[in-house]
Amino acid sequence: MRYNVYIKKTKINVAVEKLFSWHARNGAISRLTPPWAPLKMIWRKGEGIKKGVKVRFQIRVFNIPMIWEAEHIDYNENKEFKDIQIKGPFSKWEHTHRFLKDGEQSSIMEDTVEFKLPFGFLSRPFYGFAKKEFDRMFSYRHKVLKYDLEHHANNGKKKRILISGSSGTIGSILVPFLKTCGHEVIRLVRKKTDLLKDELFWDPYSGELDLEKAGPIDAVINLNGIDISRGRWTEPQKKRIIDSRILPTQLLVKKMKSIDHKPEVFISSSAIGFYGERENSKLSETTGMGNRFISKVCKQWEDASMDAQTAGIRTVQLRTGIVLTPSGGALARMEPAFKIGCGVKLSHGRQYMSWISMEDVLSGILFVLNNNTLSGPVNMTAPNPVTNIEFSNTLASVFSKKVRFMMPKLFVRLLWGQMGEETLLASARVLPEKLLKNGFKFQHETLFLALKHMIGKD
Repeated sequence: MRYNVYIKKTKINVAVEKLFSWHARNGAISRLTPPWAPLKMIWRKGEGIKKGVKVRFQIRVFNIPMIWEAEHIDYNENKEFKDIQIKGPFSKWEHTHRFLKDGEQSSIMEDTVEFKLPFGFLSRPFYGFAKKEFDRMFSYRHKVLKYDLEHHANNGKKKRILISGSSGTIGSILVPFLKTCGHEVIRLVRKKTDLLKDELFWDPYSGELDLEKAGPIDAVINLNGIDISRGRWTEPQKKRIIDSRILPTQLLVKKMKSIDHKPEVFISSSAIGFYGERENSKLSETTGMGNRFISKVCKQWEDASMDAQTAGIRTVQLRTGIVLTPSGGALARMEPAFKIGCGVKLSHGRQYMSWISMEDVLSGILFVLNNNTLSGPVNMTAPNPVTNIEFSNTLASVFSKKVRFMMPKLFVRLLWGQMGEETLLASARVLPEKLLKNGFKFQHETLFLALKHMIGKD
């Protein structure tokens, strides 16, 4: 059978040289990988996109783990580069990335994939499905590429940024985003040996961190903290929740204060759990603390960061809402049921859910990094929070389904106890007042458009 061809073109309003060089940056592959794709880079030989570079991915096809290895076989600066599959699920895969000049400050990005599915004629019924999935993937890639290049790449001074929690849901996506924006990133890791050049060992539970080894640091981003929404909150689990937030924050602050070249800014995580149960009240950064367990955790978490401010480091506490990404968190757990029409509303469904798309979290963190007037608590939420029933109906509609079921409050309490009470049933209508007043522009102001983009239904 003759191979098939898929082509995707997009106009991007930057010079072709800028478009081409972006692809050569560390993090470009990860940045362009859709959050729903079962694809993870595990090895590479060589840097950038030049001929001879090899990359190996771990993938899942029909939930079967496989290795996909590709090699760059062609390179023509500012015009094209090409990679082929060496090992993987296709009988043929040849991907040509073309960069076409369209004026002094405009370009055309063209991706062409020539491919064959395995199993010969038996694969014929699956070519339509394959092209549909290619279109889903490349539409996402081009949208991310266009927005990043037109709004973020090379905007502002290059920074050296130290990040804790880089393997978490936000951190694993933030790192390649910052790298492709032109920043240098150093990741704090718990392994002592075989460190990569962008890694620095630490152990926040034993107080081990030699910050001098990192060299001059412009910013520190602290994303540490175990997932609070996993399992019941036993007393030992509550201690782990607190320790995983307070101890890393205290250690980072202590080490930042002790070095001569102090970072300009410290961005430390918190959460909208700070506000507790507030029913329909609109909440801004000036609203006081709630009286729930998670409210007290957030208060301790934020307090642990404040010594950095007294040391002259601009300090920001990110009160983050429900981050929408199929790669982790609430959406990853909800998506399978809603996709098959088994989505539910929780109790009466009138409790507010303050959400934000992953893309706006990334843009928001970059905005905070570059905006010297921002300090103290910053609500990292979209400007239009919705009730649980609105959220459920919207998510179902993305899959052309309806919500037909309700999970009673008693059932939530029986299954998850206090955790369910505070994370699933509590109402917090949080507004990003500081971001809006300082001129931040959201990509996704409405839930439907955010979900369509993050799930790949654009």
